[in-house]
Amino acid sequence: MTKVALLNTKGEKIEDIKLNEDIFGIEPNKKVLYDAIILSRASLRQGTHKTKTRSEVSGGGRKPWRQKGTGHARQGSIRAVQWRGGGVALGPVPRDYSKKMNRKERRLALKSAVVSKLNDFVVVDEIKLTTPKTKEMVGLLNSLKLDNVTTLIIVKELDENLILASRNLANVLLIEASEINVLDLVAAQKVLVTKDALTAIEEVLK
Repeated sequence: MTKVALLNTKGEKIEDIKLNEDIFGIEPNKKVLYDAIILSRASLRQGTHKTKTRSEVSGGGRKPWRQKGTGHARQGSIRAVQWRGGGVALGPVPRDYSKKMNRKERRLALKSAVVSKLNDFVVVDEIKLTTPKTKEMVGLLNSLKLDNVTTLIIVKELDENLILASRNLANVLLIEASEINVLDLVAAQKVLVTKDALTAIEEVLK
């Protein structure tokens, strides 16, 4: 049976909590997980890159010089790709980079990401800050020995103090349990999750 230690905000162990075997007991599917990461990264690309072809640049209404007798190579237009200010051959054009994955694969990929990161989970009973100061969040991370690592914090519901205290920390990403995704899980070195958020994740993935 899969268990994880439940800590308080001082880093002291309270108890062991049992995890759902249907979620945390599976073997991670690396192929589906890889495909989900590629999909997530591709969706971040805007695809708005564009260069002009020779039909789109200005100029070139006539032949620059006669075909023979000048000593120059023959040219038909100053919009050709070899001219400065001419068009670009085979350049990037706007395109959609998004990929598709069916619902079962998405769920399996998320389960695989959660299971593969289980050894990096730090589960606490709750996270409540009395002030919106970054100093208090840094103190919490120090208590849990998460001060020098990239940390994904997952809570069931966001509150203003938590948002304000964590937003200036470059190594911290704060999300709700409903926003959990493959890319954020894989990118994090440690995952700090509250007990309520862990329960919510289990309910979503079961």
